Amino acid sequence: MKQSIQKITFWSAVSALSLLVSCAATAPIIVPANTPETLRVNVFRGGSNIPIYMALEKGYFSRRGITVNLQFTPNSEQQRSGLAEGRFDIAHAAVDNAVAMIEVAKVDVVIVSGGDGGMNELLVRQDINKPADIRGRTYVVDAPNTAYALIGRKMFKNAGLIDGRDYKLDPIGGSEIRSKGLDTPAGAATMLNPPWNFVARDRGAKSLGRTIDLYGPYQASGAFVMRSWAKSNEQVLERYLAAFIEGCRAAQDPAQKKQVLAVLKRELKLDDRLTELTYQELMLKGSGLSKDCAIDMPGFKNVLALRAEIEGQWGGNPPAPEKFLDMSYFDKAKRHTMP
Repeated sequence: MKQSIQKITFWSAVSALSLLVSCAATAPIIVPANTPETLRVNVFRGGSNIPIYMALEKGYFSRRGITVNLQFTPNSEQQRSGLAEGRFDIAHAAVDNAVAMIEVAKVDVVIVSGGDGGMNELLVRQDINKPADIRGRTYVVDAPNTAYALIGRKMFKNAGLIDGRDYKLDPIGGSEIRSKGLDTPAGAATMLNPPWNFVARDRGAKSLGRTIDLYGPYQASGAFVMRSWAKSNEQVLERYLAAFIEGCRAAQDPAQKKQVLAVLKRELKLDDRLTELTYQELMLKGSGLSKDCAIDMPGFKNVLALRAEIEGQWGGNPPAPEKFLDMSYFDKAKRHTMP
């Protein structure tokens, strides 16, 4: 009897140990908070920030010892120069800005996460019915040679128009500013994403369609940093990205929709209708948030192909995407997230 009890005890212990090992293998590993850090994060004001807003709301950053000092930029030029000059640590914007920093400004930045597909629409004044109608008019942009401006220039090129010859470019700033860019006949067309596309519609603009339908997949927003900063702050960056990924998941969780709507309404100062419209665009597959806010590789290849064609970069032949990406920080961060 004593020997039988010993056998039972032994195999019970083995089973318990196996269970513990199994749980350890599947349970998420939480990145330790380590030393408290304050990170300066620069963004455009808009719906694309919902992963950051939700990570702040739910304490994902603070749980990892990170305080986020969120800064808003009026335009991409100031954002690019600010990152290069060390005025902040992390930028979230259209990743083509990072490509331009590397290839044009010769600044060593690197893209470390994705975000969304841009959710952009081509907005025009009421008297314009097709892209070719912008002839002799003005295309309102943030910067003329990066990101969403290039999508519009491609559309107009397909319609037989060349900027500088058939229409003018007016670089006035980010989407929030451009939402008023069509208020006078001087501004005929612009690219806008939520909530500013809906704001512009309320001001009388009309849409010629979503860019994902007019152009195809596009990697829009993402996070990029100075490569030297990433190497010197590897653990901090991973902790930040882990919280960002969890914020992205929370934003896409249907069970948390009520809270997401409340956060969007508060942070963007929207009414209920604009909040719901913005939310629906954020959830739109291929245009809104990507799963875990990861890079959409076909969309990023399109970013490079567009720059090669419209700006003549690389002699018209885009390089491999890996030149601009380092997903090692993102991949490590993802392993340390809650499901």
